[in-house]
Amino acid sequence: MARKLSTKEILKENLAHSAPKKMGCVKVLLHNIRSLHNVGSVFRSGDAFGISEILISGYTPRPPRPEITKTAIGAEEFVNWSAVDDIVSAIQKLKDDGYSVIGLEQTNESVFLPDFEAKEHANICIIMGNEVTGIDDELMPLVDVFVSIPQFGHKHSLNVSVATGVTLYALLQKFWDA
Repeated sequence: MARKLSTKEILKENLAHSAPKKMGCVKVLLHNIRSLHNVGSVFRSGDAFGISEILISGYTPRPPRPEITKTAIGAEEFVNWSAVDDIVSAIQKLKDDGYSVIGLEQTNESVFLPDFEAKEHANICIIMGNEVTGIDDELMPLVDVFVSIPQFGHKHSLNVSVATGVTLYALLQKFWDA
């Protein structure tokens, strides 16, 4: 009969193995995210999937904040993060450093996430935009590839933290054997 693992058992199991190496080549850029809870949730997903860093720009709230910590359950202590003051320069530096900038956005050129050829990109930075307006218009020309999550219901979007988790899990699947 199955039994639930204790928190200590889960931690021991998690620390006994590593995320695929390519997940360590993934960054998430949160630009103009309003909700502290969304930020905390992205930290929690970032920790779970073993990404290298979260970049925070615009008016996105930054740790330390109790609301972030509550949702992140402390994951902001384990995920590297940095604040970005000049978003355009930061994106250009990422490109100069060999990162492909992937915008999670519904556009006329978006590739569905299951069809995205992640292994073709040495390093990936996923831009997550505002909960209502998406990626800022000024950043759209800086994106190398737009990716969207297939959806089949009447609503046309997911919560930004949920969308980040879905995207990171999809990348984990793509990199599992890499």
